[in-house]
Amino acid sequence: MKATILYAPIGRKTFDMEAANAQYNASIAWLESTGEEILTPGGIMTSPEEVSEFLATVDTSSVYAVLYQSVTFADGEFVVRLLEGVDAPFVVWSVREPSVGGRLRLNSLTGGNSTSHVLHNHERPFRFVLGNPDEPELQNLLGRQLTVLRLRHKLQNSTIGVVGDHPPGFYFSEAKEEHLHQAFGMTLKNFDIQDAFDKCVDVPEEEWRPAVEHAERSVVGLDRDDHAVKRFAQFYTYMNKKVQDQQIAALAMRCWPDFFEQLQAAPCSTLSHFTDQGIVASCESDIHGSVSMYILRELTGTAPYLGDLVHVHPERNSTVFWHCGAGAYSLASPKTGATVGVHPNRKLGFALDFGLKSGIVTIFRVSYTRNGYRLLVMKGKALEDGITFQGTSVEVGFSSEVEGLVSSLMAEGYEPHYAIVYGDVTEELTELGEQLGIPTKFYE
Repeated sequence: MKATILYAPIGRKTFDMEAANAQYNASIAWLESTGEEILTPGGIMTSPEEVSEFLATVDTSSVYAVLYQSVTFADGEFVVRLLEGVDAPFVVWSVREPSVGGRLRLNSLTGGNSTSHVLHNHERPFRFVLGNPDEPELQNLLGRQLTVLRLRHKLQNSTIGVVGDHPPGFYFSEAKEEHLHQAFGMTLKNFDIQDAFDKCVDVPEEEWRPAVEHAERSVVGLDRDDHAVKRFAQFYTYMNKKVQDQQIAALAMRCWPDFFEQLQAAPCSTLSHFTDQGIVASCESDIHGSVSMYILRELTGTAPYLGDLVHVHPERNSTVFWHCGAGAYSLASPKTGATVGVHPNRKLGFALDFGLKSGIVTIFRVSYTRNGYRLLVMKGKALEDGITFQGTSVEVGFSSEVEGLVSSLMAEGYEPHYAIVYGDVTEELTELGEQLGIPTKFYE
């Protein structure tokens, strides 16, 4: 889906238009360098009528953010015209006064103050930034806010596919669709897992064979003729067609005991393959786990991991996150690659068996309580040659004292599935919490 920014540079001719145009030219040059899709009037709009004329020439249906730049002071009529013409959050941008003392040449900050007042009273979501377009801190802050606004827009147009109910007693996997939609804008689409089992075995070989060939290139020790490999490919191919046809953004899939009993195969490889291919898939039909993975995927463009917190190592100030055998192939340590295995409890294939690679990681959970949503954000480092368990796992070191950290997670009642992605997107996740009005807890 196309997503655009509407850039609205605003000014009054009674101020220093030479200084204003210098800021405008620098701003548009930086914006164009970001690669974003931008709707722009081609110059500073100096009257409310110009704002209306500009809006009449553009399609605002794809706008995910209005970047309202008070290049000089301007009254509230400008922003009201935009409120009437665009249904999107705002970022209000004031630039610095070009000289101190003497004439107030731009009075941009007062313009931003006036605009923020109008937006607040109209209950339109907005963020405020102050700085010139050549300031790295401003570029980072504005870039982060626009990134999160784009993510927010995408969440509002995304559907989670739920394949089967969660296993008995796995209450944390549930989600109330009305609450999920209210908080994130996302919707749910339910699929009958038994129907998928019944029909996937009839998928022709020429359709499911490419999944085997991709997995064979990605997984060390894979036997393409193994019964479980065939069943993985058939189920993946069947569900992938559903995903593509119905534009499913992510999956939450029931895995046990059904896969073992119905297909005589482990579900782990199906989840791994989907996630590696860009459609994140959570096990045990964990809907909020899938949402957590999806957000991380959108922020980084890379595959996330979902794991249980299974072990504490006080001497290394670390914990181990593990799951039965699901993990995107690309997450494996380069020393071993993604290696084939069997489910550690059911002893059926095909599952993955590897330790994850090292590097800075962000750990995240969209958490739900009877009081509503909250976000958990943690930062750590996946350790080289860390402790592993059969299946897929990663040892993560923290700056905070780890036993106290784990005790806090337990005391606050977080769900046992944690989404992990490589890279530091903690500031973006905190910004997301701010924009959505969801309380956010941060640990490192």
